Amino acid sequence: MKIKIKDIFYKTIIKGEYASLKEAVEKNKEKLENAYLRKIDLQDANLEGANLQYANLSHANLEGVNLRNANLKDAYLRYATFKNANLEGANLQYANMEGTNLTGANLEGANLVDANLENANLKNAYLKRANLNYATLKNAHLENANLKYANLKDAYLKYANFSDAYMVKTIFFYAYLEGATFINANLSYANLEGAYLINASFENANLRNANLKDTNLECAFFINTNLENANLEDANLKRVNLKGANIKGAIFKNAKMEGTNLLQP
Repeated sequence: MKIKIKDIFYKTIIKGEYASLKEAVEKNKEKLENAYLRKIDLQDANLEGANLQYANLSHANLEGVNLRNANLKDAYLRYATFKNANLEGANLQYANMEGTNLTGANLEGANLVDANLENANLKNAYLKRANLNYATLKNAHLENANLKYANLKDAYLKYANFSDAYMVKTIFFYAYLEGATFINANLSYANLEGAYLINASFENANLRNANLKDTNLECAFFINTNLENANLEDANLKRVNLKGANIKGAIFKNAKMEGTNLLQP
C-alpha cells in the first residue's frame, strides 16, 4: 500500500508516494525540519546528514539508526529510543532528550550544548570528545560510558551515575555534581576545577593527576580512591571520607579539612 507523505508529516511539504514511513523518511531526510514523527518506527534507518531541526520524534524507535552528522538542533526527542544508534558528529544543541534511551549509542564529537538529558540512559554510550557544555543530565545513567576528552563544563549533573565510566581528561569545569556517583570510574587527568560535588561518591575511583582545585567536596566519599598527585588546592573537604585512599603526592594547600577522615588501611 502506498502512503502519501502529506499524511505523516506536519509542517513539512514533500511530494510523492512511498511504500512505508521508513522509506519516506529516508528518501526525504534533508527536508524533515519541523517534521512530526512522534512514535514512528525507524529502526536501522539510514538518516546520515538528515535535517531534523525542530522535529518531533518523541517516543520514536530509532534503535540502530544512522544519524551521523545529522542536524537535530532543538528537536523534541523525549523518551525516544536511540539504542546502539550512530550519532557521531550530530548536532543536538538545545534538544529535549529527557528520558531517552541512548544505551550503547555512538555520540563521538556530538554537539549536546544546552541539551536536556534528564533521566536519560547513556549506559555504555561512546561520548568521546562530545560537547555537553551547560547540558542537563540530572539523574542520568552513564555507567560504563566512554567520556574521554568530553566537555561537561557548567553541566547540571545532580545525582548522575558515572560508575565504571572512562573519563580520562574529561572536563567538568564548574559542573554541578551534587550526589553524583563515580564508583570505579577512571577520572585520571580529569579537570573538575570549581565543581560542586557535595555528597559525591568516588569509591575505588581513579583520580590520579586530576584537577580538583577549588571544588566543594563536603561529605564526599573517597574510600579506597586513587588520588595520587591530584590537586585539591583550596578545596572544601569538610567531613570527607578518605579512608584507604592513596593520597601520595596530592596537593592539599589551603584545603578545608575539618572533620575529614584520613584513616589509612
